[in-house]
Amino acid sequence: MYAVVRTGGKQYRLGVGDSVKVEKLPDEVGNIVELSQILMVSDGGEVKVGTPLVPGASVKAEIVGHGRNKKITVFKMKRRKQYRRTQGHRQAFTQLKVTEINA
Repeated sequence: MYAVVRTGGKQYRLGVGDSVKVEKLPDEVGNIVELSQILMVSDGGEVKVGTPLVPGASVKAEIVGHGRNKKITVFKMKRRKQYRRTQGHRQAFTQLKVTEINA
């Protein structure tokens, strides 16, 4: 059984027991969060596709931890104009472990 979930502007294919990094959520470590924006649920042979969401479906996941991804470098330049700008960015994330999928 798996579900396609939308959170943080991205879509993830999740199954029970999967671990995934999503955009930072405001809850504490150890809390259970319920993801309610379910786009699709597959239970073996039966597939439910939402228009756009599947009514009554939810995914429960436990927050394992918070962190920040590796640093990326943002570099802007205009040739022959002596214009250069360098900036770094580290995106915050929340590590989730899926515990339950309700169709």
